[in-house]
Amino acid sequence: MDFGHARWRLILTPPARGAWNMALDEAILEAVGRGEALPTLRLFAWQPPCLSLGYAQPFADISRPALLSLGWDLTRRPTGGRAILHTDELTYSVIAPLHEPRVAGSILESYRRLSQALVRSLQLLGLPARADERYDLPPGSDPKGAICFEVPSNYEITANNKKLIGSAQARRRDGVLQHGSLPLWGDLTRITWALTFPDENARQEAAGRLLQRAATAESILGRRISWKQAADAFQRGFSEALDIEFAEMPPSPGELTRAEELAQTRYGHPDWVERI
Repeated sequence: MDFGHARWRLILTPPARGAWNMALDEAILEAVGRGEALPTLRLFAWQPPCLSLGYAQPFADISRPALLSLGWDLTRRPTGGRAILHTDELTYSVIAPLHEPRVAGSILESYRRLSQALVRSLQLLGLPARADERYDLPPGSDPKGAICFEVPSNYEITANNKKLIGSAQARRRDGVLQHGSLPLWGDLTRITWALTFPDENARQEAAGRLLQRAATAESILGRRISWKQAADAFQRGFSEALDIEFAEMPPSPGELTRAEELAQTRYGHPDWVERI
């Protein structure tokens, strides 16, 4: 599809707490919706590790004592899906007005377009990535399970039949926010340490299913790639696949101020995080 050449903003932010990361995404979405900022690709990381719940996921899925003992953060995303442990990963967010042709139309249509950029980014890293238009649940899957990366869905990114990038989207009057994460290395089953299960056997079974159905970049490639290598590939992949010229710049002072407010009043506040 010929989108026409476009100029977007590229934001590279240093590792930050979970509430701040989600707050900055929303602050950028508001600014883009007001026409104060270009469509934006943001690439970022998390410090300390953070468990994020989907917009409508029950808070009861997580174990607060386990989170505290592990020293992990907790937040709730503005997008759907299930729990993700953000650590040892590259996270991306795409934020654009509704009329931007790369995100216009239905959620599935925009997923399909953006998946082209994600696949190209991973291919630049040497990963045999693909985006399946339809992905049937593997036998034994629980579509209501707590772990996002256990089950791929339409237009999510896989390699060697294992999920590599999980993405979720929110569409508002301000525009479209899609974000997702690429696990670079590490033990994917760590997420089960902070979730609730009926018993230890159920926990072990969930961990086993996760390893069968999801992968890190390192497990596919047999070598580790750095966050910077991944970020460079994402910038180039989005540019090539979607005909985008990027101008790297930081968030505006207004976006930073609004992010501070949202981090305190929403994404780091029990009224939001524990609301379901």
